[in-house]
Parts: sequence; C-alpha cells; structure tokens
Amino acid sequence: MINNMVLSTEIEWIGYEHKRNMLQVEFIAGPVYQYDNVPEKIYEDFLTAPSHGRFFESNIKGKFLSRKIR
Repeated sequence: MINNMVLSTEIEWIGYEHKRNMLQVEFIAGPVYQYDNVPEKIYEDFLTAPSHGRFFESNIKGKFLSRKIR
C-alpha cells in the first residue's frame, strides 16, 4: 500500500492498494476506514484536490463500500 500524508484539517493520510483498488483514509480524529473498488483516478484526484475534506465528502463518502478498521 502506498501511504501519503496530506495537509488537511480532517484527514491525516491517504493510502491506496493498486492490486485491490482499495483506498484507506486515516482521519485526524483517529478512525481509519477502507473503501473498496475505488478507481485509481479517484485516488489520484483525491491526492491533488485543493480541499481533501471536500473531495472526500463529494466523491468518496457514501459512494463506495467501506469499513472502519480502527
């Protein structure tokens, strides 16, 4: 998995596993979630978004099967 720290008031880091198309997001508040079947393009756009929190709310949250892992 590739992990990237980001500058965000909500998100600490974003990870992506290419073989499984799995996105992993660790929030500053502590929880870590995994999102299944996320296209690589969404991951790339997420990394370069001007606001990671807004991108997450608009393009990821509620759009992919997710589970809290921590």
